[in-house]
Amino acid sequence: MGDPTTVLALLFTFGTLAPGGQDSVTSHTRVVRAARVPAPITLDGALSEAGWWAALPVSQFTQREPNEGAPASERTEVRVLYDDDALYIGARLFDRHPDSVRAQLARRDRVSNSDRFLVFLDCYQDRRTGFFFGINAAGTLYDGTLYNDDWESDTWDGVWDGQATRASLGWSAELRIPYSQLRFHKQKSLRWAINFKREIARRNERDYLVPTPSNGSGFVSRFVDLVGIEQVSPPPRLELLPYFTTRAEYLGHEAADPFNDGSRLGAGLGADLKIGIGNNLTLDATVNPDFGQVEVDPAVVNLSDVETFFEERRPFFVEGASIFNYGEGGANDFWGFNWANPSFLYSRRIGRAPQAELPDDYDYSLVPAGSNILGAAKLSGKVGSWSLGALNALTSREHARFSLGQQRWRQEVEPLTYYGVYRGLKELKGGRHGLGFIGTVTARSFEETRLSDELSSSAVGAGLDGWTTLDRDGVWVISGWGGMSRIAGTAERIRNLQESSVHYFQRPDAQYLGVDSAATALTGYAARVSLNKQKGNWMLNSAFGVVDPGFELNDLGFQFRGDQINSHLMFGHKWTQPGRLLRSWRLNVAGFRSYNFGGDVTWTGLFLTGLYELRNFSTGSWFVAYNPKTLSDRRTRGGPLMVNQPGVEWEFRMDSDPNKKWVYGGGLHGNHYQRGWEESWMAWAALEWKPGARVSLRLEPQVERIRTSAQYVDTFDDTLAVNTYGHRYVFADLDQTTVSASVRLNWIFSPRLSLEMYTQPLLSSGRYSGFKELAQPRSYRFTGYPDPAATADPDRIIVDPDGGGPVPGQEIDDPNFSLASLRGNAVLRWEYSPGSTLFLVWTQNRSDTETIGTFRTGRALTRLLDTPAENIFMIKVSYWWNP
Repeated sequence: MGDPTTVLALLFTFGTLAPGGQDSVTSHTRVVRAARVPAPITLDGALSEAGWWAALPVSQFTQREPNEGAPASERTEVRVLYDDDALYIGARLFDRHPDSVRAQLARRDRVSNSDRFLVFLDCYQDRRTGFFFGINAAGTLYDGTLYNDDWESDTWDGVWDGQATRASLGWSAELRIPYSQLRFHKQKSLRWAINFKREIARRNERDYLVPTPSNGSGFVSRFVDLVGIEQVSPPPRLELLPYFTTRAEYLGHEAADPFNDGSRLGAGLGADLKIGIGNNLTLDATVNPDFGQVEVDPAVVNLSDVETFFEERRPFFVEGASIFNYGEGGANDFWGFNWANPSFLYSRRIGRAPQAELPDDYDYSLVPAGSNILGAAKLSGKVGSWSLGALNALTSREHARFSLGQQRWRQEVEPLTYYGVYRGLKELKGGRHGLGFIGTVTARSFEETRLSDELSSSAVGAGLDGWTTLDRDGVWVISGWGGMSRIAGTAERIRNLQESSVHYFQRPDAQYLGVDSAATALTGYAARVSLNKQKGNWMLNSAFGVVDPGFELNDLGFQFRGDQINSHLMFGHKWTQPGRLLRSWRLNVAGFRSYNFGGDVTWTGLFLTGLYELRNFSTGSWFVAYNPKTLSDRRTRGGPLMVNQPGVEWEFRMDSDPNKKWVYGGGLHGNHYQRGWEESWMAWAALEWKPGARVSLRLEPQVERIRTSAQYVDTFDDTLAVNTYGHRYVFADLDQTTVSASVRLNWIFSPRLSLEMYTQPLLSSGRYSGFKELAQPRSYRFTGYPDPAATADPDRIIVDPDGGGPVPGQEIDDPNFSLASLRGNAVLRWEYSPGSTLFLVWTQNRSDTETIGTFRTGRALTRLLDTPAENIFMIKVSYWWNP
């Protein structure tokens, strides 16, 4: 047959001259025509079958970057074919310097320093939503979903195939996308919308068939029509993914521990099911899922009263999650300044760690790490002009075991729980207007009445959202949402909820609040409306929002505070034409203010920020903010108002061209507030090395220093504290140092076989001194304490307001701390068949703490190395079956 390179070169030439005597499709025709496959296509990336010439080539691509509006620097030809089962996309990506084509392997959906080709499909032709599929020159696959016209998510993984090959005139790619992976209406003649994108890595060039202007809005709505697909029906959709897991845990233990001998072995079975309901709805279900292959959460040191938010990484909950996005439709940009934006769905609540308080006295325990998900089901799709989504999950009742001397007992720590989320969105007049709803339900069944005083028996949330476009050109959009919540439980549970950090109803100087100790339900509302300018070089965004003191979503959602009235006004300008130094840059200025429902100003300020891209494709951003004196209704943690000192906050960050062999970045963040309220700085750096097409190593070290003169310690009841409503609110100076790093190694053996390693060392110490109490509400005045006294327990201290006077001292845990942590995992992933995967996983965690507040690197590292490691090894095998 001859040299393969020569053959491919001839095919490239033939593709430009042969039925390429046909006129190619240009972006001005607003249509791409697909042709039926006259003969089978062998997916090898070469476009060697004669059937490809049945389709007209699409070749008029336009640069979006770096030279907006200019013709693409290299020629691209794309053809579209179809048969009864799948859509085929063939692309010839010519390059006058084929040896400069970059082809770096990466795990699926990971963007690398590579040339790429992508196709975007709007199968409903609603001009708002769709799918994308892509491949890079090394054969790595990319896919995901499009929504809200401008946004995309790569969390969805379809089962399809693509191949790429390189030749003397550039490279080429073939994609086969089964109809079973798409969603479309049944019609005799299909009319979809389509767009193509080519990326040339060495030039940072991005070419589109139809680009979105840098000062414009809308992506899906600009697609050209795809026609010519005849006599194709949506196929029956049924996919089954059974899996088997085995796990070995090797944990640190004490010899007398009756529940842990140092090792634990286990195995499990489960399955995922995907089934089409009609042509437009899909049911995804999972039974006894295991997410052991998911990357571990980073270690954090949280000294605030706000819960740490961790990103969802579990595939079942990540895939297709955009259907549940609420309150951010219509507009392409949303800003917020100190806005406690509540989320109706935080899927990490499902399968969370047990929430029950553990007994006060025990020697050893065995507590489940999380609630087992017995099963979950997710329904999504379109019915008419409505986009619908529903998520239902059931988690098991969990028990912990305890021992004290010779006594052993079993105790419920998490009840049987049902979670439900229901979402609908109707788009009108091609997406110019929208109206949606959301509903959430959490219901618990308690085995032990004790637990009903700690957790809500039920929680319900409901809301409406929508948007409207104010003008014909789609420049101005108003969007908004409103919602309510109702939590039910015992009087003890509702009292505790009212006094929690989200609500603080017990604040003694808040006349509009008060704890109702007899209440068995808590209700509240929240709403927000925003105005956004979508297009043009001048930008404007404004919003006004309220969160009622009783609004509560944390049973299934995420919310860090209630009792807020918030607004902002931002305007700015962007410059998109390249200059001598900059390719583009923008400048924004904003003013913002927050109140509580008592009318107190809890935060306000002015904000100036800028973003830029240099001619060498380095990027950066900066901001500076001034925050005047305000009042805090949170710093005393349920106590009276306290002054927030005025100050300045600033940040600068930069990143180099991501398409180089060496990629670096870094930044600085700092703030300075008067009277030592807080002075802190944080510095970080990033360095990535890509020595070849298969390996990348990334290191991100970070150092943080925090000094504050008002770190909350505790609250004590004392009738003598008449100036502070019969309570003493104890604070201290805090000097904290944290050093951490994240290290990632990716070794990609092939597009279907990869090894990813992640590790995070963290050292953090905090030293408390200068103990004191708030002297007067609505002030920043304190009354100092003598130095704490030691106790027989080295981890306990006594703080005494008057050093032996009439006010009794209080024994508390020593707040000084020194934490040394190391956690990480390694995941070998092999997709041995499309949709079928083998995972080999190793996870390690080691941690040690002591009540020494001085930062000592050598001591911390020695402790860390001496601490026994917890090692978990897991094998997971899944098999994709599609009848």
